Amino acid sequence: MALGLGWKVKDAASVAAGGVVAPDERLPWGKTIGLGAQHIVAMFGATFVFPLIMGLNAQLAIMMSGIATILFLLIVQGKVPSYLGTSASFVGGVAAIRAGGGDSRQVTGAILVAGVVLTLVGVAIHFAGSSFLHKALPPVVTGAVVMLIGFNLAPVVANIYWPQDQWVAILTMLFTIVVAVAFRGFIGRISIFLALIFGTALSWLLDKTAGPITSVLGGATEATEHLRWSTEGIGAASWFGLPPATSIAADGKEAVGWHMPTFSMAAILLVLPAVIALIAENTGHVKAVAEMTGHDLDPVMGRAIAGDGVGTAVASFFGGSPTTTYAENIGVMAATRVYSTAAYYVAALVAILFGLSPKFGALVASVPGGVLGGITVVLYGMIGLLGAKIWKENGVDFGNPINLVPVAAGIVIGIGDVKMKLTDNFTLSGIALGTIVAILAYHLAKAIAPKADLTPEGAEGTAIAVGDHVYGDSDGIDDLYQGGEHRRGRHS
Repeated sequence: MALGLGWKVKDAASVAAGGVVAPDERLPWGKTIGLGAQHIVAMFGATFVFPLIMGLNAQLAIMMSGIATILFLLIVQGKVPSYLGTSASFVGGVAAIRAGGGDSRQVTGAILVAGVVLTLVGVAIHFAGSSFLHKALPPVVTGAVVMLIGFNLAPVVANIYWPQDQWVAILTMLFTIVVAVAFRGFIGRISIFLALIFGTALSWLLDKTAGPITSVLGGATEATEHLRWSTEGIGAASWFGLPPATSIAADGKEAVGWHMPTFSMAAILLVLPAVIALIAENTGHVKAVAEMTGHDLDPVMGRAIAGDGVGTAVASFFGGSPTTTYAENIGVMAATRVYSTAAYYVAALVAILFGLSPKFGALVASVPGGVLGGITVVLYGMIGLLGAKIWKENGVDFGNPINLVPVAAGIVIGIGDVKMKLTDNFTLSGIALGTIVAILAYHLAKAIAPKADLTPEGAEGTAIAVGDHVYGDSDGIDDLYQGGEHRRGRHS
């Protein structure tokens, strides 16, 4: 069928004997539902961690991730099996918006515009090919943008999450590192989820044994005595219901839920660099899926990018989080050799059901700040280092001043949150200014450089490090595993 819903049923015995299940095939529904559950677990941790970090509603984010996944699968006509979870590429821009006094409506308005831009880029690639994109965003620039997005977030960890409970933060950090490195299979892929459980359990245990802690909670200015893990909101929440609407609580703070976005040019410019990261990771993920399935997916590359853009735009229109394809779920496919889109539809429907439970939303919202500190100190650093990975895999030569000098300027501006006041009411800073400088300065350097310094046209590479086994996931952590898992899944 044109929408990719006409699956052929595959005998489970043949799969057990070493066969694979193609995207247009499925196992019996019982086994398909089980595989869908695996995909839920794989995407779960990152999908609700990042909304919390961005100050958005995690219950709504989970629901919209399911809706975005269904939209994506329909747009690619079932040819690219992927789950769309919450993107980490927007975290830096959102942090900058909130630091400048922006509210959730401005945040989601900016994300919506980014989603529309990503959709238009996907449409352009579908009809015109990707060559123009490769020229505009060569690996040296793409790597720089991804790097400054990640490293710009360091102050968020240092100033907001870590001080809330430094000991829980460091123990959660160590737990995340141990699980991510020591376990290369399914356990490794859900290290974020496991770290959330570990850190929350540790916080509960310390509350029972050591009593309350005195620290500055996120958004507060003075230290107060409080429990590490407060469960007051969980018991009061109902089991079934839509996510709440955004409102102002009794203490004057925003209680974020669903809402209609508003638009601010300053906010939009802060998140637009994330589009570059999304183009990069979507390209890498499609390449990875193509290698695993043995299908040429270049003809649907534009559809995949546009599908992610549509998912992000739709989710943010209702106040939800931005989306992206997840390497975690690609890893599940590599390990199981089951590429059926039917399993993704199951996962998407389950996510929508989770989104209909306010109690689930309250549980997610209760994650202690110290736990988030331990997880984000790893994740933010890994997002930044993915930029270096793009450079490495594409053989970027920093002995060439065309690559070295403009990118160096853009990275320092982005990480250092350098500001440039253009008018009394408009300032470019941080990620936005760093991205603009990196892109424009690179092309200026290339235009004025002696011919001897110019790389051959064919050496400019693609917009992302795809190589043989590179995926480029913006949530960072699973790039540690996917190469090894992918090789075993593809060639065993």
